[in-house]
Amino acid sequence: MSTESSRAVQSAGARNGPAAILAGMRPKQWLKNVLVFAAPLAAGSLFEPSVLLPSIGAFVAFCLMSSATYLLNDVRDVASDRAHPVKRARPVAAGELSRATALTVAAALGAAAVALALAINIGLAAVVVAYAVVTTVYSLWLKQEPVIELALLTLGFLLRAIAGGVASDLPISQWFLIVAGFGSLFMAAGKRFSELDRSLRATDGAGSPSSTDHASARRSLSGYTSAYLRFVWGMSAAVTVTGYCLWAFEVSQAPATFPWASWSVVPFVLAILRYAADIDRGAAEAPEDVVLRDRVLLIMGALWLVLFALGALGV
Repeated sequence: MSTESSRAVQSAGARNGPAAILAGMRPKQWLKNVLVFAAPLAAGSLFEPSVLLPSIGAFVAFCLMSSATYLLNDVRDVASDRAHPVKRARPVAAGELSRATALTVAAALGAAAVALALAINIGLAAVVVAYAVVTTVYSLWLKQEPVIELALLTLGFLLRAIAGGVASDLPISQWFLIVAGFGSLFMAAGKRFSELDRSLRATDGAGSPSSTDHASARRSLSGYTSAYLRFVWGMSAAVTVTGYCLWAFEVSQAPATFPWASWSVVPFVLAILRYAADIDRGAAEAPEDVVLRDRVLLIMGALWLVLFALGALGV
């Protein structure tokens, strides 16, 4: 068993009640929901109270709904998760959280997410419900269908990205949608590439996958080749960079003391290249882990955020 697997198993087994529920909600995954602040930031309105408060509400709503879908997915995949070297540490698979309790909590979280979104506006509620439908369809039926599952995974990221704009009734730039959409596809394809790379490398002495590796491998991976996924994430990265350059130059036309947005292209492209290096070495199975553990990537991201924010705000 790998060191990562050992740590995952050792961390399980002591959780019960609220601790098990919280672990099943996967709070670490909430980092993905930061995307809801992207559209308000791009519009240069994020720090206005009438925009910031709805955006925070959208973030909380997506955290609640995403946790609900994670619990539903864990109930659906409990058998396969128990055969996985890392996923078997999840509360439902580890027997720390019953299926009935997980489904009850998922229903409560989903209802709370929709109620909160409705309290902000009906448009946000529609986006949150759409996210729930997409992720549920993905988890229950289409997660094993090559290409289709990539599209649904990408759509999940894209819905997060547009939620902030919808929550605050802000117009969303076509460039923003292109960058968010293809950037999401870039990460999704990179995730699958890393999973396939691990699956191909995890072979026994005879050159065939061991029983544990076979049981833990995602079935949709059989529909991909490394070359195909490399093409997808390479193409997606190219479109993302091109779209961002056009978008940044458009933002730079706003009155400002310096073309901050134009200069933000430099750290943005470097961050894409840095993340692509993680994908290429098969280390991008969990995008949130890549972001949190790569200090250079974090620095590039912070620099990009500052430069683009200054440009969007017209400083």
